Amino acid sequence: MAKSNFPVMKSGSGLVGKAIGLIVGLAIIVLIVKYPTDSASWASGAAHGIGAVIDGVVTFLRALFG
Repeated sequence: MAKSNFPVMKSGSGLVGKAIGLIVGLAIIVLIVKYPTDSASWASGAAHGIGAVIDGVVTFLRALFG
């Protein structure tokens, strides 16, 4: 087999990476429990933002490839 020209990142993470992930996960859970309406509006805003990005990409590709 040929050697890959692309660098490959290791998928495993150490103790620090797992601790940061745990802290971020707990912070998200606390935000959802303490501020459910704010969390819902943030999620809705994020979904609308992602939709706007997808619409922009589709519009660009349609203009590019006609």
